[in-house]
Amino acid sequence: MPRHRVVVTGFGLVTPFGIGQQVFWEGLKAGRSAIAPIERFDASEFRTRIAGECKTFDLAACDYVDADRVDRVSQFALAAASEAMRNSGLEIDDEDATGVILGTGIGGITTIDAAQKALHTKGPRFVSPMTVPMSMFNAAAGHICIRYGLRGPSFTVSTACSSGANAIGEAFRMIQHGYATSMLAGGADAPLSYGIFAGWNALRVMSQRNDAPASAMRPFARDRDGLVLAEGAAIVVLEEYEHARRRGASIHAELIGYGFNNDGLHSTRPSVEGQVKAMRRALADAELDISTIDYINAHGTATSANDATETEAVKTLFGARAKTLPMSSIKSMIGHSMGAAGAIEFVASVLSLRDGVLPPTINYHEPDPLCDLDYVPNTARDMPLNIVLTNSFAFGGCNAILAVRSAP
Repeated sequence: MPRHRVVVTGFGLVTPFGIGQQVFWEGLKAGRSAIAPIERFDASEFRTRIAGECKTFDLAACDYVDADRVDRVSQFALAAASEAMRNSGLEIDDEDATGVILGTGIGGITTIDAAQKALHTKGPRFVSPMTVPMSMFNAAAGHICIRYGLRGPSFTVSTACSSGANAIGEAFRMIQHGYATSMLAGGADAPLSYGIFAGWNALRVMSQRNDAPASAMRPFARDRDGLVLAEGAAIVVLEEYEHARRRGASIHAELIGYGFNNDGLHSTRPSVEGQVKAMRRALADAELDISTIDYINAHGTATSANDATETEAVKTLFGARAKTLPMSSIKSMIGHSMGAAGAIEFVASVLSLRDGVLPPTINYHEPDPLCDLDYVPNTARDMPLNIVLTNSFAFGGCNAILAVRSAP
C-alpha cells in the first residue's frame, strides 16, 4: 500500500525559557541556560535543589475556558497546542480526520501529590472530586480534542523519556497509512512535584551543582554529575503533504522516518545494541543510508551511563564518519523534561533544518575519553542541513528515533 508523505506545518512550545518558539530558539542559539533554583516548593532538604522550571507560565496561553481546572501538565499541552494551531493556520475541515497523540512520562502528578497530601493530613472527605479526571494520563490529549472539536485518532503514549518522540512517530504512522489527514502530536510533562522530586533525589542521578545552576548540566563532559529535571511541552501539527499543499500551508520540514524498539535488558541501564537497532530502523524506514545524515540531536542526559552509551552507539552505526558528524544536547540548556523531551528536541531539529543552525552543548569544557565526538561545544554553529536524526532513549529500555528533512 502506498504511504502518504507527512510534513510539519506548525509547532508550539512551553519550556523553561518561556512560552513560544521564538524565546526557545533564541535561547538555544545564544547558548543560554534556563536552569535555576526551584521555586515551586521548598527544596532545601534535597541534595539537588535546581531544575528547569517554567517560571513565567501564564494560564492565558492555554486559550481554554477550563484551564484553571486541569493539571499543570494539561495546561502546558494546551498552551503548546494553541501556538501550534496558530502557527500552522490549520482549519479543521473534517473533525474525524484530525486527532491527537501525546506522550507523557508521569501524567498529572501535581494533582496526585495534592490528593495524597489532603488524604493524609485532613482525611478522605478533603480529596478533590476532580483528582481522577485531572491526573489521568490521557487528560491532556482529551482537553486538546475538546478545545478544537477533534474526533480522529486520539491516545496517550507513555514510554518515559521517549514518550514525546513515540507520540510524534505514531501520529506520523496514522497519516502515512491514511487514518488521518492531520494530527497534533508531541509531549508534555510537569514532574516538578514534591513527591516525584524526592524520588528522583533518591535515585541519585541528578546534578548537585546547586550553587552554579547555569553550569550544572554538562552532557558528554568528563565532569558531568547527572541530569537536571525539567518541565515543559511541545506540540507539532503534522499533515499529509498534499493536504497541506492544497491549503497553501507553510511547510517547515518533512518527517520521513521513525524507528523504535526495546533493549530488553535493564530498566535503567541503556544498551548500545538497542540504540543502534533503533537508529537503523529509522534510517531503513526513511530509506536512507548513514552518509545522508547531517546532524544528530542527541538524547544527552549528562549521566555517566547514557552519554557514553549514546556515543558508542553512534560510533558503532556510523563508523569512521561518526568523528565528523556533529551531535549536540539541548538538555544542557533546558534540562531533561522527561516525556516532553523528545518532542521539544524534535522541534529544535526542525528549527535547525529551517535556519541552518546547530544548537550547542553548553558547559562542555572537560572532554571525556569515552565521549570523543563532535558535540558542538558551547557555541551554536551555522551549517547547511538537509537531514537530521533526533534520538530519544528511556527508562524501561525504550528507544525512539525520528528522521526529518528540510521542507520539500
